[in-house]
Amino acid sequence: QLQLVESGGGLVQPGGSLRLSCAAASGFTLDYYAIGWFRQAPGKEREGVSYISSSDGTTYYADSVKGRFTTSRDNAKNTVYLQMNSLKPEDTAVYYCAASGIIRVGAELSSKEYIYWGQGTQVTVSS
Repeated sequence: QLQLVESGGGLVQPGGSLRLSCAAASGFTLDYYAIGWFRQAPGKEREGVSYISSSDGTTYYADSVKGRFTTSRDNAKNTVYLQMNSLKPEDTAVYYCAASGIIRVGAELSSKEYIYWGQGTQVTVSS
């Protein structure tokens, strides 16, 4: 079973940047999986943030992060990244990466499409 490990979270001031990483545990490869990033703030539902395909690197973003967040993948390092710039207090949440072999068109940011999940990493944006 694919195991995912997120890292890179922390405390940052508004306007700052963080880069989250999502790596596959030893013995697994991310090459054939689409990867989604999700976040969940206290008292709120889990929200889809970004998606990157397994094949051609197609990406999608939630409107709330478009222009500020960028997802990318480095198959040689077996890692997917979420670069977060111009962070706002409302970006504070636990961030999760998730993987699936098949994602229905139009459902790229739906958590229901993803099978494998990491444990999450906390991102706090505060002065």
